[in-house]
Amino acid sequence: MKKINADEFDKRFEDEDIAELLDFNSKMSIKEFEDMYLYQTKTISLSLSRLLLDLIDREAKKTGVSRQALLKVWIRERLQEELKEPCF
Repeated sequence: MKKINADEFDKRFEDEDIAELLDFNSKMSIKEFEDMYLYQTKTISLSLSRLLLDLIDREAKKTGVSRQALLKVWIRERLQEELKEPCF
Protein backbone atom coordinates (compact mmCIF):
# COMPACT_ATOMS: atom_id res chain seq x y z
CA MET A 1 0.00 0.00 0.00
CA LYS A 2 1.41 3.36 -1.06
CA LYS A 3 1.62 6.03 1.65
CA ILE A 4 0.70 9.63 0.81
CA ASN A 5 0.06 12.76 2.86
CA ALA A 6 -3.41 14.10 3.69
CA ASP A 7 -3.33 16.88 1.08
CA GLU A 8 -2.47 14.46 -1.72
CA PHE A 9 -5.17 12.08 -0.50
CA ASP A 10 -7.76 14.89 -0.56
CA LYS A 11 -6.79 15.87 -4.11
CA ARG A 12 -6.95 12.30 -5.35
CA PHE A 13 -10.22 11.62 -3.49
CA GLU A 14 -12.01 14.18 -5.65
CA ASP A 15 -11.12 12.68 -9.05
CA GLU A 16 -9.64 9.21 -8.71
CA ASP A 17 -10.26 5.73 -7.40
CA ILE A 18 -8.53 5.69 -4.04
CA ALA A 19 -9.09 2.01 -3.18
CA GLU A 20 -5.36 1.29 -3.56
CA LEU A 21 -4.65 3.84 -0.84
CA LEU A 22 -6.95 2.29 1.75
CA ASP A 23 -6.01 -0.44 4.18
CA PHE A 24 -9.12 -2.58 4.39
CA ASN A 25 -7.43 -4.83 6.95
CA SER A 26 -6.87 -1.97 9.36
CA LYS A 27 -7.78 -2.47 12.99
CA MET A 28 -9.06 1.12 13.36
CA SER A 29 -12.38 1.18 15.17
CA ILE A 30 -15.40 3.04 13.89
CA LYS A 31 -15.03 5.43 16.84
CA GLU A 32 -11.41 6.19 15.92
CA PHE A 33 -12.42 6.79 12.31
CA GLU A 34 -15.29 9.09 13.32
CA ASP A 35 -13.01 11.05 15.66
CA MET A 36 -10.39 11.42 12.93
CA TYR A 37 -13.00 12.71 10.47
CA LEU A 38 -14.77 14.90 13.02
CA TYR A 39 -11.67 16.86 13.98
CA GLN A 40 -10.08 17.19 10.55
CA THR A 41 -10.17 20.74 9.27
CA LYS A 42 -10.38 22.15 5.79
CA THR A 43 -9.53 25.72 4.86
CA ILE A 44 -12.12 27.68 2.90
CA SER A 45 -12.21 31.11 1.34
CA LEU A 46 -15.12 33.40 2.15
CA SER A 47 -15.75 36.84 0.67
CA LEU A 48 -17.58 39.28 2.92
CA SER A 49 -18.37 42.95 2.62
CA ARG A 50 -16.07 45.26 4.53
CA LEU A 51 -18.98 46.42 6.66
CA LEU A 52 -19.92 42.86 7.63
CA LEU A 53 -16.29 42.02 8.36
CA ASP A 54 -15.92 45.12 10.54
CA LEU A 55 -19.03 44.15 12.50
CA ILE A 56 -17.72 40.61 12.98
CA ASP A 57 -14.34 41.92 14.10
CA ARG A 58 -16.01 44.29 16.56
CA GLU A 59 -18.01 41.42 18.05
CA ALA A 60 -14.92 39.20 18.22
CA LYS A 61 -12.97 41.92 20.02
CA LYS A 62 -15.87 42.49 22.43
CA THR A 63 -15.98 38.79 23.31
CA GLY A 64 -12.20 38.42 23.43
CA VAL A 65 -11.86 35.76 20.73
CA SER A 66 -10.45 35.69 17.23
CA ARG A 67 -12.61 36.30 14.18
CA GLN A 68 -12.17 32.68 13.13
CA ALA A 69 -13.16 31.33 16.55
CA LEU A 70 -16.25 33.51 16.64
CA LEU A 71 -17.35 32.45 13.16
CA LYS A 72 -16.85 28.76 14.02
CA VAL A 73 -19.04 29.11 17.11
CA TRP A 74 -21.72 31.03 15.24
CA ILE A 75 -21.82 28.51 12.39
CA ARG A 76 -21.96 25.55 14.78
CA GLU A 77 -24.74 27.20 16.84
CA ARG A 78 -26.78 27.92 13.72
CA LEU A 79 -26.36 24.37 12.43
CA GLN A 80 -27.48 22.96 15.77
CA GLU A 81 -30.53 25.21 15.62
CA GLU A 82 -31.38 24.22 12.04
CA LEU A 83 -30.70 20.51 12.48
CA LYS A 84 -32.33 20.35 15.93
CA GLU A 85 -29.45 18.25 17.23
CA PRO A 86 -26.00 18.79 18.73
CA CYS A 87 -23.14 19.36 16.32
CA PHE A 88 -19.77 18.13 17.59
